[in-house]
Amino acid sequence: MDLNLAVLIDGDNIPSAYVKEMMEEVAKYGNPTIKRIYGDWTNPRLNKWKTVLLENAITPIQQYGYTQGKNATDSAMIIDAMDILYSGKVNGFCLVSSDSDFTRLATRLREAGMKVFGIGEKKTPNPFIVACDRFIYIEILKNQAQEDTSDITEEKTKSKSDYDKITAKDLRLIATTIDAVADDDGWAFLGDVGSLLQKKQPNFDSRNYGFQKLTPLISSIPSIEIERREDARGRNKLVYVKTKVKKRSKTKK
Repeated sequence: MDLNLAVLIDGDNIPSAYVKEMMEEVAKYGNPTIKRIYGDWTNPRLNKWKTVLLENAITPIQQYGYTQGKNATDSAMIIDAMDILYSGKVNGFCLVSSDSDFTRLATRLREAGMKVFGIGEKKTPNPFIVACDRFIYIEILKNQAQEDTSDITEEKTKSKSDYDKITAKDLRLIATTIDAVADDDGWAFLGDVGSLLQKKQPNFDSRNYGFQKLTPLISSIPSIEIERREDARGRNKLVYVKTKVKKRSKTKK
């Protein structure tokens, strides 16, 4: 069953350029029944948002900055989120911001049984990221948009440089996750691996490394074996993975 999602956007803290891609991403996880963006719309800095709001049916919420140095937008968004929570109209939230001030909100919503998705830039502080069930970087959506609209190989190659490299820490995370859900023979169903990876690290996403899906990412790692098996009906191929056992080098006597 699709989740009914409330999408709340911090207009002061998020660029407007890829809002279409953001909404397409949100649609993968549920039905965005409530879509609101918060900011001081008398501020010329938010003018870029006005056109895309109409195109994506997002409701602007006016919030004046009453006090210098205080972010009134955060408070308005938090209050609205709690009102929506108690209304019982949704069973999930998408918080679009790179601001750590929403960490407690994400935690509180999850405590109430809500599914919480976060979208923000890579500069987003880690406490907010781990407070969400899943966190998606805007830079991923930016790269996808550039690749979809570009037929020039050089531009596609250039965008690849924006992707993260798989580090030794990433490899350890993947290996320990495989081992945690593996059977007695060391094989693990990739779907279970992906689910546990997401729980361990909400911002884990194969697209961060330039792969659209988890399977090609895992296939690119030499230390992991992949096996495709038919399901009970013989209709679908199920992907199983296993960490390769390192051969011990023989020591000369």
